[in-house]
Amino acid sequence: MTDLSAFPITKRWPAQNPDILQLYSTPTPNGVKVSIMLEEIGLPYEAHSINIGQNETWGPEYLSLNPNGKIPAIIDPNGPGGKPLGLFESGAILLYLAEKTGKLLPTDPAARYEVIQWVMFQMAAVGPMFGQLGFFHKFAGKEFEDKRPFERYRAESERLLKVLETRLTGRQFIMGDEYTIADIALIGWVRNINGFYEAGEITKYNELTAVPAWVERLLARPAVARGLNIPARA
Repeated sequence: MTDLSAFPITKRWPAQNPDILQLYSTPTPNGVKVSIMLEEIGLPYEAHSINIGQNETWGPEYLSLNPNGKIPAIIDPNGPGGKPLGLFESGAILLYLAEKTGKLLPTDPAARYEVIQWVMFQMAAVGPMFGQLGFFHKFAGKEFEDKRPFERYRAESERLLKVLETRLTGRQFIMGDEYTIADIALIGWVRNINGFYEAGEITKYNELTAVPAWVERLLARPAVARGLNIPARA
């Protein structure tokens, strides 16, 4: 049995089976990237629910694994060289799992970097912009008298959706006929625009065709449907 005692997080969230990958997460747009990926590749794992509403990511145990205090994070007991590996940042985890299993990332170098660029597009643009739009449209930010921040994020979110619309026109997935980690990185965030954030009208999401069709294709995948609800919210 693998000894994970070097990771203080396991004292707060003990591993029932330390020989399999440990996931620390909650089903937010960032969190579901990893749960969907794990469901798609079929790698055994154990999910630990982190209650971000109770600020559990800011406790010393969680910060020992991710000093940035965000979900998701993992411990892979079977990391490089057979040694346990702790890892945070959802994009990095997607790349790691794809390379570990040889799944959902092309082996052709040019196609591989094309996928990575779309993962980075999500990390650098879609996630931050959509997240800020959600704050200013649905949460406390909507009470701000100055509407310039809201309009900035609304306009940029609309523009980013158009980028995706152009990319997905005539394609099944971001890479054409091949489903990859680029799709997994994006689905949680794009789904939220017309769903949880209730911002479909203001971003003109409902005027798009390729993006909504892509969302429906992904939501029809059993692994995606499962991953969107893993781990169960505390």
